[in-house]
Amino acid sequence: MTPARNTTPNSKPDTAPRSNGGLAGDVPAGDLRVQARDPLLKLIRAHQPVSRADLARISGLRPGMVSLIVDDLKADHWITEGGSVARPRGRRPTMLTLNDRLAILVADVRPKRAIVALIDLPGRLLTRRIIPLASEPQRAIRSISDCMAAIQAEHPSLTIEGIGVSLPGRIDPSTQHLIFAPNLDWANLDIREAFEAQTRLPVELENDANGCLLSELWFGRMDGIRDAVLVAIAEGIGTALLVNGQLSRGRAGMAGEFGHIQLDSNGPRCACGQLGCWEMLGSSSAALRFYDEHRHETGAPAVSTMDSLLHLAEEGDPPALAALTRQAEYIGKGLRLLVAALSPEVILVTGEITSLWGIFAPVIEKHMSANMLAQVLPRLVPATDAESARLRGAAAVLLQRVSSQRNSRLPTNGRTVAS
Repeated sequence: MTPARNTTPNSKPDTAPRSNGGLAGDVPAGDLRVQARDPLLKLIRAHQPVSRADLARISGLRPGMVSLIVDDLKADHWITEGGSVARPRGRRPTMLTLNDRLAILVADVRPKRAIVALIDLPGRLLTRRIIPLASEPQRAIRSISDCMAAIQAEHPSLTIEGIGVSLPGRIDPSTQHLIFAPNLDWANLDIREAFEAQTRLPVELENDANGCLLSELWFGRMDGIRDAVLVAIAEGIGTALLVNGQLSRGRAGMAGEFGHIQLDSNGPRCACGQLGCWEMLGSSSAALRFYDEHRHETGAPAVSTMDSLLHLAEEGDPPALAALTRQAEYIGKGLRLLVAALSPEVILVTGEITSLWGIFAPVIEKHMSANMLAQVLPRLVPATDAESARLRGAAAVLLQRVSSQRNSRLPTNGRTVAS
């Protein structure tokens, strides 16, 4: 009997908080006010509703510093304070929660289609639409902008913080220019300026894999993890690197192009011009191509989407299972190279194949560990809410930008604050 399809994978990194994340320590007060803002926001998300006193206890920060940061977050309308809970003794504390009236418009741009959504600050997906996309960039941007305007009009009570866009390409982090996106056939474009001109909202772009990793850092369970790789499997393969607790972008945002490592010198030609790239063999597009090859041999029905292929596999269809197994083998072979080069603690996977993780994870792990010299292999797990990781990643990108801008206005350089 074929295992049931898992649409909400519950296998997650073993990343329960091990400490306060180093929030308290020998750091000048002004600097700590900046450094602790985002970690404290994540603690509020994880423990809400939560009091200031409990935040001080959980984080290890002094109550005065917690109150200072909380007041900053309230002034920016990121959190609200109100309501109380009964305690065995003493006065009832007022409780802090994330402001669920604050939201981010997001777009996950893919070849031929885009997923446009609205996500609130706690990370809940409020609205989600799939729209067809023209290949010409300006027409595509117009379609996405129009869809966002319609969604915004349907939620007049929400305050839109800005727009986050996830793209299967490389973005220069200093200029936000799209360097290239082979699967979209886009290159050398100022996409942010085009979006901002049409929406009149602040826009932040990010590579899809980097965005998925940021989603884990903002909304997932990455406490205590310092070195990780996220592999985003869709029409192509993208990778993002967490090195010593920081997203590694490399020069001009070019770090992590492992989708174009060569696995087979006689393989199919990639859009980059090379033969046998990992994404030509381990992507969703590859799985559909493998199925098509089997289909002609067996007379099975044609399929054009990964969802249809996964449904067939769930029903036990032999050509579908064979195609996805072959894809999983190549995913594992590519991961073996990443493990040898980077030795991460955790490898997170996003993409449609994670919905049948129980079937294909053992295949991936087998080929990842084959002939591996490392004695301790990384944990291999689907990302938190893998099917929506790109959308939440786009939201995280925008939130990170806004938070960085507001942090830059706070006093630093060891200025004394109340304790």
